[in-house]
Amino acid sequence: MTLSNPADDPFTKLAQNLGELEIVIGERARPAIAGVRERLRDALACRERGDMAGSIAAIRLAMSQLAALGSTLDPEEGAVMRTIAERFANALGAGQKGDAKSSVDVMRRKAGDTKDDDDKDW
Repeated sequence: MTLSNPADDPFTKLAQNLGELEIVIGERARPAIAGVRERLRDALACRERGDMAGSIAAIRLAMSQLAALGSTLDPEEGAVMRTIAERFANALGAGQKGDAKSSVDVMRRKAGDTKDDDDKDW
């Protein structure tokens, strides 16, 4: 699926909003955030090639990295992030786009974006 405007992609938006997390956490978050962004780019590239399994695996890894960062600050928050990431990956893998979208909205809010994704065409 190619988007007419890549800036409208929920994963691109998530990657962009991770900058807010860097500001809040500080310099020590930079390597982890860079890793999460790279995995999200990998996920987008896999999706563009039609490799949904690879895309889901990259997203799962990105969210695991984000959860690990959260765990260094707050173990309970890290556990919540791992649960959200797992729910997302499972929903996407099962074709449950509504559940996957809801998980992305939660991840985006946790990354600093206060709005949900209004795009209904997943």
